[in-house]
Amino acid sequence: MNAQELVKHLHWLGHDSFRLDVPPVIYFDPWKLKGNLPTADLVLVSHHHPDHCSPADIKKISGPNTVVIASSMAARELPGAQVMRPGDKLSVAGVEIEAVPAYNVNKFRAPGVPFHPKNEQHVGYIVTVAGVRVYFAGDTDHIPEMVDFRCDVALLPVSGTYVMTVEEAVAAARDIKAEITIPMHYGSGIGSADDGARFNALLKL
Repeated sequence: MNAQELVKHLHWLGHDSFRLDVPPVIYFDPWKLKGNLPTADLVLVSHHHPDHCSPADIKKISGPNTVVIASSMAARELPGAQVMRPGDKLSVAGVEIEAVPAYNVNKFRAPGVPFHPKNEQHVGYIVTVAGVRVYFAGDTDHIPEMVDFRCDVALLPVSGTYVMTVEEAVAAARDIKAEITIPMHYGSGIGSADDGARFNALLKL
């Protein structure tokens, strides 16, 4: 499978939530899920903030064999979840998973206090499915580590305030050099519905 074929199986569920059903069925940060959705083989949770770590939504899509993986702080709210920290690697259900850093460098809730501090070890994930590497960034700024990320598909936040602005996400995408880059983290009360379109337009320049 190539990147173009894989994204046909990738569904944006709003905000930062995605489902990839190649198979296996993988959910990233499921939140405010609607409808009758397929049971997850694997759920990946980037960090503990409630719009990313939603035990109620995870319960909706969980079956007896669902594996939940989360950052260390998120795992405290998800009994039975396996913890991954930046730099960790794991293989589950035929999926190779790498946890990568996700943190703020210039978005602060108070002077010197980032919304997503590096020392809290929030994560993004790079998963390899059917030979295609997919990077789910979680909540992050454009961080130096991105220049070393290797992926075919990148899912990047673009709304600003808590994560990269559109312009910062374009710069990150140019560092990462994925074949396909998809914007996220906008249009759900955070950022504008136009952020995704503006990101796509600027990336093409």
